This record gives sequence, structure tokens and C-alpha cells, in this order.
Amino acid sequence: MSELAIKSAKYIKSHILEIQFSDDHIKLVDFAPFIFSNGHPDYEIYKSESEFLKFDLIDGNLNWDDYTMIFPVEDLYKNKLTK
Repeated sequence: MSELAIKSAKYIKSHILEIQFSDDHIKLVDFAPFIFSNGHPDYEIYKSESEFLKFDLIDGNLNWDDYTMIFPVEDLYKNKLTK
């Protein structure tokens, strides 16, 4: 498989994004279980939906606040977010 990247991310509701990947695969990813169960102080801000929605798409990856929160593209593709 060629290097996987994110083409687009669209807000659905709450902490759920519809993510389209470079191979045109589309996945709904719910970030709430990760954010609300992690316990790391850096992620507390993203419990607020308005703060969660302040992500950027940089170099084919979702990025929150200058890399405060970022996930491997392959994990998003598999919908397997880990602590």
C-alpha cells in the first residue's frame, strides 16, 4: 500500500469526524472514547466540542494545536485509537 494520508475530515456530531483517506476509503471516527478516558491533562481542552473542532489538516494528518494531539494515520484508518 502506498503511503496513507488524510484527504479531508468533516464534522458529523459531538466528537465524530468523517475522514476520507488518500485511497478514497471513508471512515467515521469517534474520538470521544479516547479523549474522555485518557486522563492526560493536555487532552482536557478537547473535551469541549468547540476546541475539538479546531483541528487542521497538515501534510495528510489531523493535527490539534501544533501537534498537542495527533494520531497515526493508520490508526485512524483502522479506527483504533489508543491511549
